[in-house]
Amino acid sequence: MTVFHDLLRVQEHDTAAARLRHRRQTLPELAELSATEDELARLEATLTDVSAAAANGARTQRRLEGELALLESKVSELDAKLYSGAVTVPRELQAMQTEGAAMRERRAALEDEVLEAMSAREILDEQVTELERRREELDAQGARLRVAVAEAQAEVDRELAAELVARTEAAAVIPADVDALYEQLRGRLDGIAAAPLVNGRCGGCHLALPATEVARLRKEPPETLVRCEQCERILVRP
Repeated sequence: MTVFHDLLRVQEHDTAAARLRHRRQTLPELAELSATEDELARLEATLTDVSAAAANGARTQRRLEGELALLESKVSELDAKLYSGAVTVPRELQAMQTEGAAMRERRAALEDEVLEAMSAREILDEQVTELERRREELDAQGARLRVAVAEAQAEVDRELAAELVARTEAAAVIPADVDALYEQLRGRLDGIAAAPLVNGRCGGCHLALPATEVARLRKEPPETLVRCEQCERILVRP
């Protein structure tokens, strides 16, 4: 065993830690929670609009019902006066009858408008009820997913902490110059700075080394730092 085999163990721990960090960021529960929160945000916006429309519909209905009640009161007053016998002038009677007919026509139109307003309001109220029900479902789903995400992240954090402890122990025996080169290479080679040499191939870039280079490496002392000609990674010989 050489210091480079120790370095390879450090690399294995770094690779495992990187995978755990990636796993933490891409948890299925996290994606599901994000989708749930997005849907909830869209639903809240829709609910705000529909609730406003329902409130406006209720105001319209109350206004029309008020107009209808007032008009019915006027029709009743006119009928009472018309049939009381107090008015005897034919022209006045004809004018009152014409006015009564106009008011009844307006009353019929108002009654239709009230029915339409009631129907529209019922539809909007049903939509509000359905949206509120769905909001409750999403709130519950979000709460459940937040618990699941926290549990999954905690599990990953425990595994990551163990990897980092093991990494620290493995790195303790690495010389400062080798460690500095390793960290430099890791920064520009997607986190893989040390790789095993297996059957003449670099375990990092997976390219075969020239036969002459493999033969040369066999003659190098075990403690000699060797690097892949293709990717410049530190090669760890068997």
